[in-house]
This record gives sequence, C-alpha cells and structure tokens, in this order.
Amino acid sequence: MNNQSPAVVVKDLVKRFGDFVAVDTISLEANRGEIFGFLGPNGAGKSTTIRMLCGLLRPTSGQALVSGLDVARQPELVRQNIGYMSQKFSLYNDLKVIENLHFFAGMYSVETSDLKDRIDWAIDMAGLKGRENTLTGTLAAGWKQRLALGCAVLHRPPIVFLDEPTSGVDPISRRQFWELIHSMAADGVTVFVTTHYMDEAEYCNYLVLIDRGKIVASGSPLELKLNYMEGELLLVECDQVGKALELLQSAPGVMDAAIFGNALHLVVPKASEAIKSVGNYLAEHGIQASRIDSIRPSLEDVFVSLTSMRNENGREKVSQ
Repeated sequence: MNNQSPAVVVKDLVKRFGDFVAVDTISLEANRGEIFGFLGPNGAGKSTTIRMLCGLLRPTSGQALVSGLDVARQPELVRQNIGYMSQKFSLYNDLKVIENLHFFAGMYSVETSDLKDRIDWAIDMAGLKGRENTLTGTLAAGWKQRLALGCAVLHRPPIVFLDEPTSGVDPISRRQFWELIHSMAADGVTVFVTTHYMDEAEYCNYLVLIDRGKIVASGSPLELKLNYMEGELLLVECDQVGKALELLQSAPGVMDAAIFGNALHLVVPKASEAIKSVGNYLAEHGIQASRIDSIRPSLEDVFVSLTSMRNENGREKVSQ
C-alpha cells in the first residue's frame, strides 16, 4: 500500500443480523500514524465494525479495505497484517506470561531471529520483568491490559485495532496505556480504537461518533466541539438537582438539560442572555442556584446534543 494512502477505507458498510441492522451504511477513512477514535455508547455498533475490519465478521454489504486488503475477500491476509486487542484482552489465563507471549508470537509467525527482542520488549512494556512465569489469570487488570497489547503487536503490524481496551481498568493504568498508544502512533502505527469513555476520546487525532449503527459526526475533538454543538452551554450548580432538571427541561429558552456529575448542563441559544433568566426561573420555583456560568462544551455534551436531536426530531446530522 502507498504510504500516502489511507490505512483504512470504509464505504457504505452494513452488517445485519436477521432484521436487526447493527451497522448502517457507514463510511470512514483512517490515515497512517493516526489515532482514530470510534466513539459511542455500548450497543452502538463499534465492536461489530471492528470485527468486520479485522476479517472476523463478514459484512452484509459495502466495502472495507485495511492496508489495501479487502476484508470480505481477503480476511486471512487482513488478520496477518493487523494487531487486534479485544475488550476481553484475548489472553489465556491458564498460561504463564511467557507462554502467552510465545503462543501469540507463533500465531503471528514472528521470525525466530526477532523473537527474543520482541518478547523482551513486550515484557518491559507491560512492566512484567521478573513475572514471566506468573500465571496470567493472577495479574492485575492494568498488567493484563499491557500484556495483551504486547501480544497483539509482537509482529509489528502497521495497523492495530483496540476494541474497548480500557474497560474495567483503573484510571492510572488507563493513562499509562494511552501513553503507549501515542508512542506507537509516533512510530507510524495506525491505531484504531473504540471507546465509550468520552475523556479518552480527547487523546485521539480524529473521531467518528456512532449511535445506533449510524455515524452522527466526525472530526478532530476540537472540530466536534466547535461545529456540532447546537446552541451554547451553561453550567448550573444548585440544590435539588433532580427537581431542577425536571423544571429546566421544559423551561422557556432552554433547548436541552442534562445532569453532569453534581451539576446540570443546559443548552441555550445564547449563554450570556440565559444566565439571569435561568437563575430567576429556578428562584421562582424555590431552587437556589449557587453558580451559573457559560462553559465550553465537552465531547460528552456534543454527543448528548447530537443523539438528543436524533431522538426528538428523527433527524441525523452526518459529517460530510
């Protein structure tokens, strides 16, 4: 494949299971050396898409090329040229650390001359030096996660697919894992990662947001926050948050309202004009607001806005 051509090209990809459409006519491209994030809630179609791109599941229709290889016609070749790490970590818990590494090295046909260096690298990267003979099933989740990544990239693939790789992992291990992802991308590896953690999406170069099998937006994290938010955003801190939410969802001039942590986020046409009216509205209903401020939207705000719009209006806003 030409180094300048996209690492992954998807055109009108569809996957049906009976009458259920899990992936609905999606198109996307991921470039070399890019951290490409595929973002959406559980059940949105992320894992189904990943499995098709890895040659593990045959598409119903459409086309997907990975490193120039057609996933429907050349699934075996695709699997030889990628790394794949599922949310279950794909490890054998009843094998020792070193045995898992040797197993995956054999599965990926790692050259004998490279074997020692690649296994040493994986052990060091996973922080498992001195634990080579430990049963994998007894490892903490963070160590298992890094070991699974090491196993997935022993053969130095140009593209790595990571499906919900940080599920169930503590925040410190998650951050360390993302540092590894960035170092791989800096070496020219394309990292295609699915996540439902909105904060993790900030680490990606490019994002595609998917909801119920359809792409609802795409762009860099900054582009999504600038271009896909309907209206402006207010942060409201008050007592009786639940009651305040119910009131504000039908308040005049409020386009949307949702709970974020211990506060509320409101979507309004113009934040500077709404601050006073929202405070007065709450006060009229016996709720005291301690803080009402205009804030920049997060990716979670953008996603809530886009999916709410689809639910209420039956419309879909799709990036061109």
